[in-house]
Amino acid sequence: MPTVCLGEIAYARSGDKGSGANIGIIASSPPAYALLRERVTAEVVEGFFAALRARGVKRYELPNLGALNFVLPRVLGRGGSVSLRTDAQGKALGQAMLEMTLDIPDELIADLRIGGLGV
Repeated sequence: MPTVCLGEIAYARSGDKGSGANIGIIASSPPAYALLRERVTAEVVEGFFAALRARGVKRYELPNLGALNFVLPRVLGRGGSVSLRTDAQGKALGQAMLEMTLDIPDELIADLRIGGLGV
């Protein structure tokens, strides 16, 4: 099974609110959204950001947009204004998440428009 970066089949936007952050993942196609819904769970995102002590991640589905939104409470510690982190406001978390790898069944490769995002 080939492995691809999430960034090959999706876009991302992220931001912060106090000590939490949210990451929106927007699929490049309906088949990509179906795969994201199946494979990119709150638990997977929590594991991906384990080094940042992400706990209690919540996932919201936005099927009309072909997107998933993840809320990472307290991932920014006590908040951007008191953090020593390089990305204290969480704006780069979406870009980081696009580096997540997924195993893709061979039969879905053509449907997912791999590499078609111009990223």
